[in-house]
Amino acid sequence: MGNSGMIYQYTTESTETQAAVLVMKIKHYLITTMGRVLEEADTEEFYRALCYALREQILINWQATARSWQKKDARMVFYLSLEYLPGRFLNNNLTNLKNIQVVQLVLKKTGRTLPDILSHEYDPGLGNGGLGRLASCFLDSLATLKMPARGYGLRYQYGLFEQQLLDGVQIEKPDMWLLNENPWEFRRDQRMIITKFCGNPVKRLNEIGDEVYDLSDPEAVWAIPYDIPIIGYSEAPDFAVVTLRLWSTKESPRNFLLQRYNAGRLDQAAENTTLTDVLYPTDIHDVGKRVRLKQEFLMVSASVQDILRYYLTTHTNLDEFHDKVRIQINDTHPAMIIAELMRVLTNYYSMPWKKAWEVTQECTSYTNHTILSEALEQWDQSLYRYLLPRQYKIIERINLDFCTSVRRQFPGDEERVRKMSILENSMVRMANLAIVGSHKINGVAALHSEILKKSTFKEFYESFPDKFTNVTNGVTHRRWLLTCNPELAAFITERIGNKWVTHFQEISKLASFASDEQSQKTFLEIKRKDKQRLLDALNRDWRSHDASGKQVSPDISLDASALFDVQAKRVHEYKRQLLNAIRLIMKYHEIQDNPNQPYVKRLVLFAGKAASSYETAKTIIRLIHCIAKKINRDPIVSQYLNVHYIENYNVSHAEIIIPAADLSEQISTAGMEASGTGNMKFAMNGALTIGTEDGANIEMRENVTDAWWPFKFGCSAQEIADMKAARSYNAWEIYSTNPKIKRAIDSLRDRSLITQEVEHQSLSSLYYTLLEGSWGSTPDRYFVLKDLVSYCETQQKVDDLYATPMKWAEYAIHNIAGMGNFSTDRSIQEYCDNIWSLQACDIDPEIFDTVYRAYIESTPSSLL
Repeated sequence: MGNSGMIYQYTTESTETQAAVLVMKIKHYLITTMGRVLEEADTEEFYRALCYALREQILINWQATARSWQKKDARMVFYLSLEYLPGRFLNNNLTNLKNIQVVQLVLKKTGRTLPDILSHEYDPGLGNGGLGRLASCFLDSLATLKMPARGYGLRYQYGLFEQQLLDGVQIEKPDMWLLNENPWEFRRDQRMIITKFCGNPVKRLNEIGDEVYDLSDPEAVWAIPYDIPIIGYSEAPDFAVVTLRLWSTKESPRNFLLQRYNAGRLDQAAENTTLTDVLYPTDIHDVGKRVRLKQEFLMVSASVQDILRYYLTTHTNLDEFHDKVRIQINDTHPAMIIAELMRVLTNYYSMPWKKAWEVTQECTSYTNHTILSEALEQWDQSLYRYLLPRQYKIIERINLDFCTSVRRQFPGDEERVRKMSILENSMVRMANLAIVGSHKINGVAALHSEILKKSTFKEFYESFPDKFTNVTNGVTHRRWLLTCNPELAAFITERIGNKWVTHFQEISKLASFASDEQSQKTFLEIKRKDKQRLLDALNRDWRSHDASGKQVSPDISLDASALFDVQAKRVHEYKRQLLNAIRLIMKYHEIQDNPNQPYVKRLVLFAGKAASSYETAKTIIRLIHCIAKKINRDPIVSQYLNVHYIENYNVSHAEIIIPAADLSEQISTAGMEASGTGNMKFAMNGALTIGTEDGANIEMRENVTDAWWPFKFGCSAQEIADMKAARSYNAWEIYSTNPKIKRAIDSLRDRSLITQEVEHQSLSSLYYTLLEGSWGSTPDRYFVLKDLVSYCETQQKVDDLYATPMKWAEYAIHNIAGMGNFSTDRSIQEYCDNIWSLQACDIDPEIFDTVYRAYIESTPSSLL
């Protein structure tokens, strides 16, 4: 085995021997870090000691990975995202380390169970929905593919929020994920960074005589990094480890302004210590807007300084910076890195403006995740100028140069200049800045990328067609299948081998077993067990709350034989939880009117958070709660239909919900969902999709083929666009001419669904949103009623197919087999090939031996 032989000594020992060593390490950490012996330790203490013991192997590879990349001077991608949603680390790390059997044996020896241990790890509160989960999947795939990379984000003390539903009313509480020590993070005080806000810009000339700006009397904020190792999967022990570096202002006492505190200005005194308290602070007031902008710049400024520091550890000048550094902007939140990188290059390194601009563009690329105008960030110019005066001046110059170039390309077309300008209508348009300053812009599904080119960024595409490309999203199938659904994973491996774990395209071989009767029966039995596991969690662990906050059992009377119909995603009008809810009202009426029909039993589950200031989304949650109470307490209807809203949806919940789903609701208004990733997770776990032709649904259907994709419905994106352009859609006409729809919509305000007056007021607002519009918007602007008939007809097809279980299983197995293209391993390889030009970089055996030898020499022989 040559110089790298040491790497195999620990991992090739028998499971029994490895378990014995691991028990010794756990005992060691219990006594040396917590002052406890094994017999006295509670489950939380045991969990931490286990993590400490497992970290040893991770830390060796982490060090070896970083040193190998530096030695080879590899090009590196720095991924900036305001959100990550990694989920619990322990279970995923056990999968990637291939240590599950060893740990199971340890737990058996010590009288513990893995579910009990896992329950003591909180989901990291670092993200909200698909954006953050995608970023975490990307880091997993980067590590697995051994691509030199580092992620940057913020360490939110209280996350987004913990969602509680008190009788259907969403209440936001702090997410206390850091209540106990997090054994997977490492505080790096020596890497602290100072960022500067406000102050007065002072003009000076740099070394080459170019005009730059310093800052007098700035407001300095200290950012302390916390590093989390992200472990790649490998069949061999030479797994790579990527660093996720999260910046925090909470832990630095320098950020607390004592003089302002003593002057009675408590809010001002603590503002900078709270910059990393909460993800997406409410921005309906000036303080929220200011803190949001500060958050984004904090991440950008600290990360730029850290990137340069990393680069300069192996270089004496910036001559190769353009070749060695790639920066990926994940949505518009980090877009100001373009202005900040320009400022740093020209100010501190005296790089000529033209060259600095070429370097910035060559290094930077931008992923767009939405076409929603409210999600394409814009900042008030006066706020931007006040908080970031130097960066604002940089943007002014970038915009002047850019608008001049547009005028040269399109003389006399001032409307085009206005649309493309970064500064317009007293706002700083961050998407425009990201496009202008990047060498590549990608959408995240084929349809989404076409909409960007033909509509959202049409003028930019006409000027820079080569900049635009597509990289369809994926998910890490190792977490979302191998880890969260081990029985289904074993089912797949028994039939096609285990190559699919690292080469997911191999999953297509499963199609040859779709018509096999025994495979169908086995699949259905696995699904039944997953459904029962979810029911157990709902009844035992995931209780609901009544109006007083008391925990209550869910009103679920159906068993695992029912069809499990799931819509689990962030609550937004375009995602159309309202469409699902109105159909449920219609189904309730149908069963009431015809109680003796042979209905297919169905449990409909909702999960997802509404933004704290998004009142319509919160009202939709309340409507679903009212519908659930009505249906679940009806002695006739509840025999066939149950509805439940799961509180505080997170990754750990998803790992139980998704394997149990029979039907995946992907029903967004066509043309509005950029891609979706939940759709992929559900499908690869054997759920059939009822969906519009939106986002990645289209590519999923194409890969599964129409023959096995039976539940497509609704208007196409082009039909929606045509109705908008012609203003031809009339929701009132549908309402007034369809008695079943009219009856369902009327129930929103006829008090038939409510038990208290405040519910009547909430539900009535949805009635007016659908038929009259609200806040100046057009009625039913997300085309709920337009697609409702098609949706209901397709739901009947769902019932018909579910009534033939073996046929349903055949469809489900074909859907799993069609998911090979939707792994983030494929997505990341496309980024590496087409955007970053990044090459894999293995751990250097000599470097590994050096690190491993240092570990051996410093560790007592009894713990080796």
